[in-house]
Amino acid sequence: MWFKREQKNRRLHRGHVLDVKLRSDQVRATRARLVSVSLCVTFGTVFGLYLLWCMGEWALNEFVYENSTFAIQDVQVQTDGVIVPEQLRRWAGVKPGQNLIALDLAAIKRNLELVPEIESVSLERVLPRTLKIQVTERRPIAQVNVPELNTNGEISVSVFQLDARGYVMQPLDPRARMISLAEINEQLPVITGLNLFQLLPGHRVESPQAQAALQLLAAFAHSPMTGLVDFRRIDVSSPEVIVATTDQGGEITFGLGDLDQQLRRWREVYDLGQRYGKKIASADFAVANNVPVRWEDIPSAPDVPANSTAAIPRRKNV
Repeated sequence: MWFKREQKNRRLHRGHVLDVKLRSDQVRATRARLVSVSLCVTFGTVFGLYLLWCMGEWALNEFVYENSTFAIQDVQVQTDGVIVPEQLRRWAGVKPGQNLIALDLAAIKRNLELVPEIESVSLERVLPRTLKIQVTERRPIAQVNVPELNTNGEISVSVFQLDARGYVMQPLDPRARMISLAEINEQLPVITGLNLFQLLPGHRVESPQAQAALQLLAAFAHSPMTGLVDFRRIDVSSPEVIVATTDQGGEITFGLGDLDQQLRRWREVYDLGQRYGKKIASADFAVANNVPVRWEDIPSAPDVPANSTAAIPRRKNV
């Protein structure tokens, strides 16, 4: 009896083992099918996306970037300054026949704005064949004369220009300008006493005295003194004041701050001198109260002979 029962139990155990093995084989087969399906789907998706990307790139090249319809025929340049448009076209590096859509406008803008004389640039595509370039130039308001030793052993003077923010500009080739440099420099006051190592084209002069001199020139343009005198030189060698020389020969000292108030006080003193027939030889407006002023007589105008015909030009009959 015990033997028979033992045989029966073995058969039951063997069947259970076979059933477990069958289920594990089915699970493994199912997992293998799922993995293969997943790999096929993933590969198919990636391959499909790659095909779409290739087709898109081909379509862009065929219909946009290599399409002769968008070949540049006209580069329109506008500037508010003195640089000739042809020079700006050369700096932009855009040539006729290039594809208008494929242009890297950011790179063109960056290259143009690296030129010290240019403050800002805007670009616009005008489909199908035109590129517009709008340039805002830096406007010089002062100049700095730098002595140099040339190859012949002689001393020559190089002129650097400063805009209202203190950015340094080196003179351009005369062929790149619509107005000659001498014509502009005649009207610009000269800043003296500046550390010449600060004069790096395209960089800003950070000296407080130089910045005060430039602020003075900007404030002077809309001050009560406009049209009455002009500045010829501004000395910034002193750490606390700047000294301006006018076209009338006067020396006017200013503090580094509150320039508008100092210019208004200058006008009051100027008007006082006019009432008494005097002009300012020197004045120190850096002093808050009791401004020290030295006066000079205003030279009288030369008499014009009564029979002089040179004073009244005759009109010619046309």
